[in-house]
Amino acid sequence: MKTFKVALGDEVAYSVQFLRSIGMSHSDMAQARGTVKNVTLLGATTLLAQIDWHGFDMPERVNVQNLAKVGPNTRFANCG
Repeated sequence: MKTFKVALGDEVAYSVQFLRSIGMSHSDMAQARGTVKNVTLLGATTLLAQIDWHGFDMPERVNVQNLAKVGPNTRFANCG
């Protein structure tokens, strides 16, 4: 599996794959957008991103693998 990465300042949302896996594709979570403020390593392999959500009440720290960069790509929207 390819590792997804984010950088400080990236605009992100929850990935469409993550939202589908938890049954939240049509929820407030699907509308949330934020900016990556920090990335920290948890354990040996898990990266947590600290997100400044733009007006949304979402968890401040999110597993990077559950995120997508905002814009046309297969993690952000079903592009194929």
